Amino acid sequence: MLEKYKNKVIAHRGLYDNIIIPENSLRAFKSAITENYPIEIDIHLTKDNNLVVFHDHNLKRMTEKPLIIENLTIDELKEIKLLDTKEKIPTLEDILKLVDQKVLIIIEIKANNNEQLIVKTLLEKLKDYQGEIIIHSFNRKVVKILKKEKTAYKVGLLISENTDKKKFKLYQTSVSDIKYSKPDFLSVSKKLLRKKHLKKYLNKLPILVWTIKNENEIKRIANDNYIYICDNLPYKND
Repeated sequence: MLEKYKNKVIAHRGLYDNIIIPENSLRAFKSAITENYPIEIDIHLTKDNNLVVFHDHNLKRMTEKPLIIENLTIDELKEIKLLDTKEKIPTLEDILKLVDQKVLIIIEIKANNNEQLIVKTLLEKLKDYQGEIIIHSFNRKVVKILKKEKTAYKVGLLISENTDKKKFKLYQTSVSDIKYSKPDFLSVSKKLLRKKHLKKYLNKLPILVWTIKNENEIKRIANDNYIYICDNLPYKND
């Protein structure tokens, strides 16, 4: 299924500007669907075991409320507006209803020590949805659990160059994470594409590259094996 998306672009958190249209909002996803872009979304498990679409664990950047999303119920989250707009935090069900099989959905699972529960909840929510979906996560346990479930979904491991003060750079341990989780594809930060220790995996597995900011970046890293997760779509002439 991933083959047909090679050399294609994915709308990262929808089509948004975080001024009029917030990221990961229904309006952002409607705009992407109108332009026929596949979409990438982020999901969290709420305090009462529902799934909402939001990027950060903390609400502050997008709502000015310094609250942790996993500590709130779905009803509490539904009352919170995104930035200075009327848009609110959507649920996964909202997105599935909106997309309705029109475009591919890439789901990023955000998990903190609740891997089994969030995977179980997600698969339950998806069981009646017939559209195209792939799933990825930075959490190698999530990838491992999904692979053991032997679902029809392609499952990928996200790899970043970010540094955690308590750990090594994530890319330094990415090879062991790949061996542990056995993903179907890799979602790789564009900054890691030339890392020698990843080379054999970059040549072997389908690769999603993030986050592309303009068309010139695609031209610089062009590869027939890549799928591009992009901001700032649709691109204008540079």
